[in-house]
Amino acid sequence: MNAFASFRALGTEETLQLGLVGAGIAASRTPAMQEREGAAHGLRTVYRLFDTPLATPDDLGALVRAMELCGYAGFNVTYPFKIAILDHLHELDESARIVGAVNTVVLRDGRRIGFNTDLGGFTDAFAETMTGAARRRVLQIGAGGAGLAVAGGLLDCGVEELFVHDLDHERARLLVQRLEEQGRGRVRAVSSVEGAYDGIVNATPIGTDKRPGLPYPIERLGPETFVVDVNYFPLESQLIREAKARGCRTMGGAGMAVGQAVRAFSCFTGLRADRERMMAAFLALGA
Repeated sequence: MNAFASFRALGTEETLQLGLVGAGIAASRTPAMQEREGAAHGLRTVYRLFDTPLATPDDLGALVRAMELCGYAGFNVTYPFKIAILDHLHELDESARIVGAVNTVVLRDGRRIGFNTDLGGFTDAFAETMTGAARRRVLQIGAGGAGLAVAGGLLDCGVEELFVHDLDHERARLLVQRLEEQGRGRVRAVSSVEGAYDGIVNATPIGTDKRPGLPYPIERLGPETFVVDVNYFPLESQLIREAKARGCRTMGGAGMAVGQAVRAFSCFTGLRADRERMMAAFLALGA
């Protein structure tokens, strides 16, 4: 039984209830994408934000139980709960087991099933945007919840050597260890961002509206370097803007954001989402 069948069975067949749990998410574009895609499939979709910056692990569990009681089909999870949510789930999809973090939870037949659509969302966007780009040596900055998915996606897309830097050196080490346990020996942690790289990937909050700045010294970028920023607040970060000015091939956060939403919609409903339609909903909200 898919999630669509589950919410119909609860007697709420006219409304698909979804949500997003995170901190500082008031400007999220996910509600617009999911509600408009649901409408395109004839579903009255209500997508609510649960902005809970002070939530404890116990609070998180209580929130999940409340969603179940209210007939939710599922919810998305973002910073800072992508790892904490693991303790409140019954089952993990292969995508979540690989990454070790969850951004999508389906509530089905009394069970909570965790998925990671960030991984596939990033891979889809990177493969489309960076066709033909050199990827022998790539530096990823950031090893948090999003960083886990991004690192796996980069390796899936053929990066030969991946170097991971995080101000929390232990977090970078644990990310590398997790990938090595999966048989991926092409990644190692580095204590600085110095070195020559074919690509730079920002998977930190640096450069967002709330944490302006540059995660990488812009003067080190040459036109042959590709630059990725997984953030989309703002839609074009300072890093992406300045990399473009230097002639670099760039990829902003819109592609990954839409890609993960496309996959999440299918997890929730069992229906195939239209990527172009969801991108249009994303971009309709402006810069």
